[in-house]
Amino acid sequence: MIWWSKGRRLTVVVLPGLLAFTLLAAVAHGESVALPGLLTSGGNLLFLMHLTPLIVTGVLAHSLAQRLPEAEDLPVRPVQRYDVALALSTVAVAVSAAGVVGAVADSATAFEAARNTLFLTGLMLLAGAVHPQAATVAPVAWVFVAAFAGYRDFHRPWPWAVTLHPAGYAPTFLFCLAVFFCGLFALRRTRRRPAA
Repeated sequence: MIWWSKGRRLTVVVLPGLLAFTLLAAVAHGESVALPGLLTSGGNLLFLMHLTPLIVTGVLAHSLAQRLPEAEDLPVRPVQRYDVALALSTVAVAVSAAGVVGAVADSATAFEAARNTLFLTGLMLLAGAVHPQAATVAPVAWVFVAAFAGYRDFHRPWPWAVTLHPAGYAPTFLFCLAVFFCGLFALRRTRRRPAA
């Protein structure tokens, strides 16, 4: 397992990424900017906390793309199980950190960041099962498409723009949780290829 943790660069990629996510969640949970709307005449409100889950998806995608073919190609090593455990524990730490910030600061956007981390990580894992380079692009594309085209008007997101929904909306949380578990299933079933 030591070879796997070194190969996945846990201490130099994943841990600093989680620290950066936690720090941003603590400092910027209420910050927002108004962006021009592509589908509406008004602006769209984008909280910085809508972007912070991209730190988690980015470091996790990078970590999972690192391979040691000589060690991993042996069928006796449970590499996919380790990768699923890495994804699960990384997201658990990020969601817990955002949840603590949300509870302490009474910040709905921190709770949204926790929920969005589930969804965007699941999306990243599903995209990575199709093509390794899509793993990094898919969550970023989702966030920016939602930011520019996800609102009917200034405060009413479309149903598909789940990352913009209010924190307490249970159907959105359940959907995000389902996407995350589908992503874990895809990670477990997909043989990772090195990113080209």
